[in-house]
Amino acid sequence: MARRRQAVRRKVVGDSRYQSVLVGRLVNTVMRDGKKGVAERIVYGALDRVGEKNEQLSALEVFERAIDNAKPRLEVKARRVGGATYQVPVEVTPERQGALAVRWLVNYADRRRGMTMRDALAAEILDAQQGQGSAIRRRDEVHKMAQANKAFAHFRW
Repeated sequence: MARRRQAVRRKVVGDSRYQSVLVGRLVNTVMRDGKKGVAERIVYGALDRVGEKNEQLSALEVFERAIDNAKPRLEVKARRVGGATYQVPVEVTPERQGALAVRWLVNYADRRRGMTMRDALAAEILDAQQGQGSAIRRRDEVHKMAQANKAFAHFRW
């Protein structure tokens, strides 16, 4: 890892339908081999399915709630101190919170077998919005690890 200078953060442009940076980030996470059109069809199809299943809220609101529910507040980072490696709990920056939540939603949707990616992503978004599902379970595991290693919090710097 280069230590010369901080990496320049590129701004993610919003998507074409919702003009939402969050949906644009989801499209970029779903995309493989540069096939953005395929990724947009998957994401928009999933959001359409979410909108069909939830009449009282728009699909974008359901997606934003799902992301908020899946965001981790704490995580552990490995720190070497005197030859020993400690798992030190640290707070997660807001940018990383969103990135992890989107990544977990997409990865766990991809692992669902027996359905298309569009249906799996819609199901994962609906589950996360209700506070259940694999992405929420992963967030809880990360929080549990941070809680268990709270004794090493003084190694944070």
